[in-house]
Amino acid sequence: MNKLFLSVLFLAGFLNFQVSAQVKVTNLKCEHLQNPIGLDEPQPRFTWQLDSEQPGFLQNAFQLVVGTDEKEVASGKGNIWQSGTVNSSVIPAIYNGPELQPFTRYFWSVRVEDENGNWSDWSEVSFFETGMMDMANWKGKWITDTHDYNVKPAPYFRKEFSAGKKIALARVYIAVAGLYELSINGERIGDHRLDPTYTRFDRRNLYVTYDVTENLQQGENAVGVLLGNGWYNHQSTAVWFFDQAPWRARPKFCLDLRITYSDGSVETISTGQDWQTAHSPVIFNSIYTAEHYDARLEQPGWDKPGFEADGWRNASNTGAPSQNIVAQALHPIRNVTEIPAVEMKKQGERTWLFDFGRNMAGVTKMKVSGTEGTTIRLKHVERLDSTGRADMSNIDVHYRPTDDSDPFQTDIFILSGNGEDEFMPRFNYKGFQYVEVTSDKPLELTKDNLTAYFMHSDVPPVGKIHSSNSTLNKIWEAANASYLSNLFGFPTDCPQREKNGWTGDAHIAIETGLYNYEGITVYEKWLDDHRDEQQPNGVIPAIIPTSGWGYHWANGPDWTSTIAIIPWNIYLFYGDSRILEQNYDNIKRYVDYIDENYPSGITDWGLGDWVPVKSVTPKEFTSSAYYFVDATILSKAAKLLGKTKDAEKYTALADKIKTAVNEKYLDRKAGMYGSGLQTELSVALHWGLVPDELISKVAENLAKRVEADNKHIDVGLLGTKTILNALSENGYPELAYEVASQETFPSWGWWIVNGATTFYENWPLDASRDISMNHIMFGEINAWYYKALGGIFPDETRPGFKNVILKPNFVPGLEQFEATHEGPYGTIVSSWKKQRRSVEYTVEIPANSTATLVLDAGKIRESGKPLDKNELIEIAESKNGKVVLKLKSGNYSFGLE
Repeated sequence: MNKLFLSVLFLAGFLNFQVSAQVKVTNLKCEHLQNPIGLDEPQPRFTWQLDSEQPGFLQNAFQLVVGTDEKEVASGKGNIWQSGTVNSSVIPAIYNGPELQPFTRYFWSVRVEDENGNWSDWSEVSFFETGMMDMANWKGKWITDTHDYNVKPAPYFRKEFSAGKKIALARVYIAVAGLYELSINGERIGDHRLDPTYTRFDRRNLYVTYDVTENLQQGENAVGVLLGNGWYNHQSTAVWFFDQAPWRARPKFCLDLRITYSDGSVETISTGQDWQTAHSPVIFNSIYTAEHYDARLEQPGWDKPGFEADGWRNASNTGAPSQNIVAQALHPIRNVTEIPAVEMKKQGERTWLFDFGRNMAGVTKMKVSGTEGTTIRLKHVERLDSTGRADMSNIDVHYRPTDDSDPFQTDIFILSGNGEDEFMPRFNYKGFQYVEVTSDKPLELTKDNLTAYFMHSDVPPVGKIHSSNSTLNKIWEAANASYLSNLFGFPTDCPQREKNGWTGDAHIAIETGLYNYEGITVYEKWLDDHRDEQQPNGVIPAIIPTSGWGYHWANGPDWTSTIAIIPWNIYLFYGDSRILEQNYDNIKRYVDYIDENYPSGITDWGLGDWVPVKSVTPKEFTSSAYYFVDATILSKAAKLLGKTKDAEKYTALADKIKTAVNEKYLDRKAGMYGSGLQTELSVALHWGLVPDELISKVAENLAKRVEADNKHIDVGLLGTKTILNALSENGYPELAYEVASQETFPSWGWWIVNGATTFYENWPLDASRDISMNHIMFGEINAWYYKALGGIFPDETRPGFKNVILKPNFVPGLEQFEATHEGPYGTIVSSWKKQRRSVEYTVEIPANSTATLVLDAGKIRESGKPLDKNELIEIAESKNGKVVLKLKSGNYSFGLE
């Protein structure tokens, strides 16, 4: 009896070990960041993924612990919070423990239970660290060097101090109105660029936290700060009047260096009038135009202890730019990719043209030797004129210079004459492929003297596609290049002419962004900007952030639906409702404003189908469609958040708008909207305006229209969002692919075969206006690849790809296609390849998620055998030639005939 009992115990322990060994909790994140420091969030979110070789693995429950002792947390004990057993398989989990304290590192770990009641091992320990948590915890004063915002040289600031004891840890907390670079003991701290990210400075400012423990030393130390203007002190003049911004002032900052010594004591070195300041070699800087640098003015050792600060003076105290100083918690801007010149041509005695082979956003770094006072100009452009010279004419059209001292996208570099000088702009970026270098004195240059850096918010890639069509692959790459070129802590339209946060461009490109990159932290920040900019009556400007421009034009629902569309897509892609909760009242005020001003349900407020190929859709139609989209999202958000009366109210409003649009624009007998343009028909189909009984008729009319247009697009910005989706989702995926794969005008492929490496702002190569060569606004085709060809969709009822919708289309003319997307639960793969009479289709579904697969095939085999129901596959439906399968997690190989 005892032997049998011991054997049972041993077997139970072995089985439990086996289950635990088959699942590992990985990829832990807090606030969608790995081991973040300097958070102010009182209820941080936790996410993780499961690595399991067991097909069909599902998390039945989880336990999460938070504590200040790493070893205890590693063993599943948390002195701060223990969640207990939470019967849930979804993420994120949200902290629900005691109030978090400032300046504290919290460790956390999680384990999961499977459906049989077996628990995994505890995950490896991760951590998050709180920052100020409350503005009252700041000790430093805001300081500047002058109150004259017309002064051009960027200011240095320095502070020496002595650390008399052994240092255990040290953190810098720095808030800046403008931009900065921080150094300690002569070493630059961190690799961020253009920090802090741009906000509405008089309403919200961001601070950044650094771990500087290894940068300090016992004894003498020095802290150095270089301030730049950024958007805070816009000294260049353009049509958006940022030089007249209500917040404009000389850059200023506040810093606390908090040192914890090994004996537990704490000392804080803070900004005040005892800091010293002087002008730097950065003699001019503009986020919009360029940067000027005089190497003769360098002061070696200025940020090291023992520097003789002759001629320096004390800093001045100044007021805070706002009363809302909060942590910056997002993927920062960096120099992400170094790009060497592919060619250099000498175009005159003192003129050289560098070609970097691709369009990009970023800066160039020059290393060169020359005589003292040599002045070099680096003119950054996207294109060349007919003579092969640098051509600025497509990107300087909105610049309004008052003199010739601030040439557009042209850095000025003055040499010291002391050997090799080096210059890279610190407080500017540009859009360019070519750089024309001119010198007022003789120079010897090779293509190695100038290096480019592709700059953008360093969002981790989460998606990839590859196909047998090389132009398709290049379109995908070009769209991504434009998306990243326009992501600098907020989404922009172009990296040269404007650099503005145009709302319409951003909501059109939201799915392209989210299929390819982990963008949630940037978009959450940008929706904070929306709340800062929204007027009490609900109106939102066309560009965000703004100095005041954009409340008067271009800000109707076809553009500023970002307030609803972006939170809703974040929810769909991440299963995280916080952004909906934070912005719910703002969406409601926005929709209520339209309802009050356009009670009929029809509105002409907006900009319309911007930059159309030829046909112009009525603005009233597209604006009313987006009004319907906003009301629909609001009704869904209300239901999700338990606001029952609001859900009923806004469902009724959406129905009213839909009825009004259809009464005015729909010919029910013909199944036609308006004049039957591509944008009219596709917008109605894609956004759900078409009555169910007329969907097939309207789709047929759209297909006929596209065929009449020689299977090419005839749409503008709003139509590019809908045309391909409306076709592929309503029975015409083959036609959609024919349109998407065109290489003659007008098409995306037309750009590519003519040498484009980014997306353009207009369809004709010789257009006379709207001719930026790095715009993301037509970028929806990139997301369409994932949806129509890969078939990967989030499931609104189980968001965050908890359940993956798979609806691939094996279109004629394409032999192979693969789409990969890493969702919150892990990697999703949808890949197909055509054989002589069949299609090989492989699917990967991550642990703790499922999939609904819709196949249009006569015969289906799985792993070489006829399809049959098993413990991993459920045949949910089979009719009209389509088979619907319910898949558990795992790898599948289907043969389709």
